[in-house]
Amino acid sequence: MAAAVESVEGKAHRLAELRQFLMSRRARVSPSEAGLPDGGARRRTPGLRREEVAVLAGVGVSWYQWLEQGRDITVSPQVLDSVARVLRLSPAERRHLYVLAALNPPAPEVDPAARDMCAGLRRLIEAWMPFPAHIMDAYWNTIMYNDAASIVLGMRPEISQNCLVSFFTDPLYRSRADDWEELAPQVVAQFRAACSDRPEDEGFRAVVAEVKEASREFAELWERRDVMPGGQIRKELEHPVVGTLALESTQLRVPARPDLAIVLHTPLPAADTAAKLEWLVSPEGRRGAMFPLAG
Repeated sequence: MAAAVESVEGKAHRLAELRQFLMSRRARVSPSEAGLPDGGARRRTPGLRREEVAVLAGVGVSWYQWLEQGRDITVSPQVLDSVARVLRLSPAERRHLYVLAALNPPAPEVDPAARDMCAGLRRLIEAWMPFPAHIMDAYWNTIMYNDAASIVLGMRPEISQNCLVSFFTDPLYRSRADDWEELAPQVVAQFRAACSDRPEDEGFRAVVAEVKEASREFAELWERRDVMPGGQIRKELEHPVVGTLALESTQLRVPARPDLAIVLHTPLPAADTAAKLEWLVSPEGRRGAMFPLAG
């Protein structure tokens, strides 16, 4: 499919936004932050001068002036990265700069200011009780899960904490998933889509190699090379205590933490699932579920 052609009006708007964005970012960086003398009273405006940004980024003064003026010039990722470094852009601002310069943006990065979000994400999945929820990283390693995920899905410390590995190797989960054969191709296709976002990442290759070694079924599905974006999957489980559970699994992402995915399981109307889940996480239900989980 051919790329969309940018309209004259759209291009003018984009270049105007580029101009204003660069000016605003330059104004907030002090000379001292950039390793330059502050110039004292000789500076009429705050922040760096255009020529200072150009020198620090290793680009021509005229070229940077044209860039900030929003002229239609050719730019490269390497030069934009140098400008982003001098202007002390955050990962989100760097991606925004790429978009305004009409380049494909780099892969999303974790904002350093968002690395302490895990406590809030823990509160989120605990608030999802009595419904199952868990959080996984880019490789589908489980970071945390709530009690309902343990009781319903069989998540527990003694199994592999990688969701792809456990899907193909955990006999407890497989015994409960009535539609396991139907789900398996979708799960593999979604993991391949996750891999395609980072083709050079050896972490994905390691996970694939591990599951191939453990499961011939996975190896055969992997060779199909099907791709499916993470979204929603309908699951039907047969729980040993309450019987049939109909759930809809949804992957959600937080832009500030592109390395994580929140997986929420929502009860569907079928089989009175919501009421069963509420009972399972009650004290009485937990006692009933204890022995099946241990087996």
